[in-house]
Amino acid sequence: MSHDTIAIVDNGGQFTHLISTKVRNALKVKTVIVSPSSDVSELQGVKGIILSGGPDSIHEEGSVRINPGIMDLDVPILGLCYGLHQLAIHYGGDVEGSSFKEYGFAKLRLEEDPIFKGVPQDDRVWMSHGDKVLGVPDGFVRIGVTENCPVAAMSDAKRRRWGFQFHPEVSDTIHGSEMLENFVIGICGARQGWTVESNIDEIVERIRKEAGGRKVLALLSGGVDSTVVAALLNKALPPGQTRFIHIDTGLMRKDESSSVAEALGGIGRIDLEVVDASHMFLSSLEGVQDPEEKRVIIGRLFVEIVNDIASDTKEDDWVLAQGTLYPDTIESGGTENAAVIKTHHNRVDVIMEMIQKGQVIEPVKDLYKAEVREVGEQLGLPWDLVHRQPFPGPGLGIRALCQDSWLIHTTMEGIQEIQGRVETGIREDEWASGKVKGLVLPVRSVGVKGDARSYEHPVALWADEKVDWPAIKLFSTRLVNRTAGINRCVLMVGLKDVSTPAPVERFITEERMDLLRECDHVVMEGLKEHELYDSVWQCPTVLVPVSFSDGEMVVVRPVWSQRAMTAEVSELPDEFYEDIIPRLLALPGIDSVAVDVTSKPPGTIEWE
Repeated sequence: MSHDTIAIVDNGGQFTHLISTKVRNALKVKTVIVSPSSDVSELQGVKGIILSGGPDSIHEEGSVRINPGIMDLDVPILGLCYGLHQLAIHYGGDVEGSSFKEYGFAKLRLEEDPIFKGVPQDDRVWMSHGDKVLGVPDGFVRIGVTENCPVAAMSDAKRRRWGFQFHPEVSDTIHGSEMLENFVIGICGARQGWTVESNIDEIVERIRKEAGGRKVLALLSGGVDSTVVAALLNKALPPGQTRFIHIDTGLMRKDESSSVAEALGGIGRIDLEVVDASHMFLSSLEGVQDPEEKRVIIGRLFVEIVNDIASDTKEDDWVLAQGTLYPDTIESGGTENAAVIKTHHNRVDVIMEMIQKGQVIEPVKDLYKAEVREVGEQLGLPWDLVHRQPFPGPGLGIRALCQDSWLIHTTMEGIQEIQGRVETGIREDEWASGKVKGLVLPVRSVGVKGDARSYEHPVALWADEKVDWPAIKLFSTRLVNRTAGINRCVLMVGLKDVSTPAPVERFITEERMDLLRECDHVVMEGLKEHELYDSVWQCPTVLVPVSFSDGEMVVVRPVWSQRAMTAEVSELPDEFYEDIIPRLLALPGIDSVAVDVTSKPPGTIEWE
């Protein structure tokens, strides 16, 4: 059966492939991702076109430009965020920068339009932008507004053009799926017929083609991604062609490597080899503080170890298999116009060189976590393996922030000015004024703003009354959106002694990893004991080199997400925190506990 196709124009946005996934998996319509500079011949026969968001400001020199011929094609076009700006500029509208950037939720007031069929008034939508459309082009009408966005949606029914400032592809936009369905099925008239099973068949055929007759060395962390990859390799290749390797980096959770070996041992044809390389990783990370440098070191070491294994066993013709997901690629700046948020360990330079030489197989590289789980279920993998909480490839190495005296000095220099802006933002907020105080922490974390990386300060919040979780989450979004220099907020929930937080010099050491392992273990066991583990998508535990008395801060980061491109704070019950906070404070080296209350964006799920 030939499939109707929707083309996604990739402007470098973090959610480009998410648009494709939503159309392909939820609406069962085939998609193809193309460059903005593509020749129109590449889009012949498509039923419609969606223009993705992107990290650029459209008036900046060097910003992404679209081939005008694409805009002139006689098919429906929907522009999202930056794609809306492309539509507006192409047809003579007015796009200008905002006084402040907008990330997070907004309430949409909409006009009647086919693309909003079945969507209620005052719908909650999700924003991530700096520029906005101030004047609609001739022929277009405004069909949606929000408090801060005069043109949240526009349309030209005659030319079959639509544009949204918000992102319907993320689950945070409540009725975004209906909007996409109205466009793809209702307006474009695309026939449905794409299936997960056909996707698995394509993946299996691609594995066989890419592997050829070469030996496949597969890295297995024990997470769902690499476990599904192992099952796909076994489905595609004959016995003996694949070797499965687990590397203990010394950055794993408590008893992680032994539990992985036990769990994977129950899956047919996975004879797991466990390599203890903890000394190599810990010694290589000694004295390193930069998050990007840590990620690159870890990624290169993985490849070095695999090379050594292949050399020791005289494997002359081999290929590496790994569980790369699409977020790993896009956040690493791996598409034409994408910005680097953080370089994932499976996207370091040596891996990219191997990819160019055809020495890497990545069976699930076009999928998100939710789709990988769906594939795992189709392959018959055990539920507990398929639905494990995600754990990053670099492990606890990116959950222990590091800084030396030089970084502490430069960090402290600009804090006073930022602190003033934070205090102003708190006073002006209708909910927080008089109820919350905030203090800029003397450390930096990685975030994502407008599809680009930020490396800015967290703010510690103290509430004067019992925490109203929805209110504090909304306040956190407002404060970060309106305050330059910060990218996340944490709520202080436990202190040994009340004092001004001071930065401390810390690096990756075996002792510090042992402390973080214990902290993580307390949190993970607490989630299981309170029957919350399955209701939280991921819960990083982060060690932060800020001292309130004689130790460091530990931050608990419970989030709910589907594909890791956006995330919302999970509201856990007071009983959970009342249980884990004293257990964390009892650990030698911990003097404060906080909960990260920031959505993604502006805060990434991990702190580095």
